[in-house]
Amino acid sequence: MNQVIETNCERPLVSVILPTYNHAQFLSRAIRSVLDQDYTNFEIIIIDNHSQDNTDEVVQSFIDPRVTLLKIHNNGIIASSRNMGIQEANGEWIAFLDSDDWWSSNKLQTCIDHINDKTDCIYHDLSIRRGRSGLFQSKIIKSRQLKTPVLIDLLVNGNTISTSSVFVRKRLLDEIGGFNESQNLIAAEDYNTWLRLAQISDGFCHIPKCLGYYFLHDEGISRKDMSIPKRCASASFVHLLSDKERHSLESDLKYTKGRYAFLSQDYRTARESLAFSARHGKPIIKLKSLWMLINSIR
Repeated sequence: MNQVIETNCERPLVSVILPTYNHAQFLSRAIRSVLDQDYTNFEIIIIDNHSQDNTDEVVQSFIDPRVTLLKIHNNGIIASSRNMGIQEANGEWIAFLDSDDWWSSNKLQTCIDHINDKTDCIYHDLSIRRGRSGLFQSKIIKSRQLKTPVLIDLLVNGNTISTSSVFVRKRLLDEIGGFNESQNLIAAEDYNTWLRLAQISDGFCHIPKCLGYYFLHDEGISRKDMSIPKRCASASFVHLLSDKERHSLESDLKYTKGRYAFLSQDYRTARESLAFSARHGKPIIKLKSLWMLINSIR
């Protein structure tokens, strides 16, 4: 049954931005999870990076006027796809969903219920689902309620916001110019976006519920040193931190670099980075760093 898209303060239109590339095997589940929402006043904007699988057929199988398919050549920069979706969006609110993730049927309604004059960005916990068998099949990505000033919390304590959980006012995304499309930010462009949003608003609201699922599979596993894009994402804001806060941020970056080096069996680089995080990091970072330092001596 076709739905009429409404726009009013009680039932604001939500634009769901769904970028995809060669994920036809997952895409149907993502789209279906949106169409099955309890809250029905939404549009789905799918931005396809010219997939070479049967993505078009998957999208065309959903006969619903709320579903739109756009094409882009994003050169491996997912920020470009998200920005195209934001530009084309008609909704007052934007919700992001990656094509291999999916939502619970009450996700949108729950976010709508948390809207108030002081809320600009809503996010929630996600449940991890794995694509292959293993000891732990389910795990929770637990976020936290960010303290004000939110910008400092995000810098000092790290990113707690999963993109597929974000529900944010479109006007704020327009105000900051959307996602930064720099190649240096790939895999941390979302973190940079939340930091820039926090420059203009402290209205971040965490819903302590699992309202969606993050799919962990081999294709989605990052095999890069994430300290590099994280450092780029936060570079413009470091001057706002005290010496103690800068040490905390630096220890997290060093830990990320050291852990990547340790897992890559580059023990010399691991020791150089982990020595710093073992001295200056938070208690849990110190413990993990010390463990890897001990096991890197071979």
